[in-house]
Amino acid sequence: MPTILRLSSYRFFFYSNEKGEPPHIHVQRERFLAKFWLNPVGLASSKHFSSHELRAIQKHVDENRQMFMEAWNEYIGS
Repeated sequence: MPTILRLSSYRFFFYSNEKGEPPHIHVQRERFLAKFWLNPVGLASSKHFSSHELRAIQKHVDENRQMFMEAWNEYIGS
């Protein structure tokens, strides 16, 4: 489960066994968890995050999308 980025209280990561899915990133803060697709960026699922916080997280995903895609391709493959 490689951590790609820590930003404030958020951890951005993916599971190394997710080869069958399109590129995405998981975001965790304490017991809160969300999953964002990377191409195009969009919310896939969320547990416990408010809609306001999800909008802020999506902005972080947008800003770091290229780095997340590079990490996805490196760990998971294209």
